[in-house]
Amino acid sequence: MMEGIVWETPLNPPKREDYVFKDGKRLVKPYFFEFICNVKNRWAGKTVVDLFAHEFRQRPRDYYVTAVEAGRIQVDGTRVDVTYTVKSSQRISHFVHRHEPPVMEWNISVLKKEDDLVTVFKPPSIPVHPCGQYRKNTVLGILQAEHGLTPLFPVHRLDRLVSGLLILARSAARADLFRQQQVVDAAIIFDAREGRSSVEAVTDDDTSSQKGKLACTKFNRISTNGVHSIVKCEPITGRTHQIRVHLQHLGHPIANDSLYFSEAYSHFLVKPLNDSPSIGSMEQPAKRSKSSLSGQISNHLSGYKELDVDEDFVIDPMCTNCPNFPPNGYDEHEEGLWLHCVRYSGPDWTYECPYPEWASIR
Repeated sequence: MMEGIVWETPLNPPKREDYVFKDGKRLVKPYFFEFICNVKNRWAGKTVVDLFAHEFRQRPRDYYVTAVEAGRIQVDGTRVDVTYTVKSSQRISHFVHRHEPPVMEWNISVLKKEDDLVTVFKPPSIPVHPCGQYRKNTVLGILQAEHGLTPLFPVHRLDRLVSGLLILARSAARADLFRQQQVVDAAIIFDAREGRSSVEAVTDDDTSSQKGKLACTKFNRISTNGVHSIVKCEPITGRTHQIRVHLQHLGHPIANDSLYFSEAYSHFLVKPLNDSPSIGSMEQPAKRSKSSLSGQISNHLSGYKELDVDEDFVIDPMCTNCPNFPPNGYDEHEEGLWLHCVRYSGPDWTYECPYPEWASIR
């Protein structure tokens, strides 16, 4: 391996020096990372190149051909040919130069620390836990890097663009105690490929063909200026995009929600109060030792270079995102939703979060 190149895995904790702040954004210095997954049954029988080109389309096919030839994609820890056919349950490693999308530079305020719980004020734009392209630029990653708080287990989840109160347990057992059995009332279908939910139309006398997950939200308007309104939202269940898609279904989506907004709808600003905890969990990486690449890969790192001090990270000549900080396709104009979690309460406990600046009607 080339001197100074370290391949990280999910077991490497985020560090304070991993972050750079620039133009109002929190950026993560791109880093070398090992993705590991097992071959799913539906992948079996495909060539390793066809598998990656079809399932992981953020990079072009030519990249995957080169990555296999360079040994950056391996099967069961061994270099393979581009025509190699994968088998079910085999372990695939993909060594990449990982670029995470920026988030807003707002701090994550720790509201209260207890022996078994931590409550924080989550800013918009930051996902709660590692998912998709995000690993270090997450609430859990930042709390570990800047506050030394780990391990933490989310009692509930907030969408990445949503702000407000987030309750984190210090143990999985404590998190389970806070997750209450849910009452259900309506159906929601989440399309993972499209990244959005929709309400399923099912009549009261025919639920046999229902495919969506039942969901229920209560709404009350708090105030209005005739154009915009502040709305109290009480989600009885916790489904993906539940509040957002239910408001759209009513004809009153959140005013700055680009995913669910249509000009035909009235404009509503939305703020949830007295929320029931939604079901959520954090993916825990399986324990494994750090893998290392074979010596031949170092040849493909020759020619790497350092940027100046202002943008201090290693450029990978095989990377499809270098020399930029953000990954390709990042929307730099993205803003936080006007949706904020103010309070969670139970039979003998209540936690609250300050209101955001936008939560007023003039």
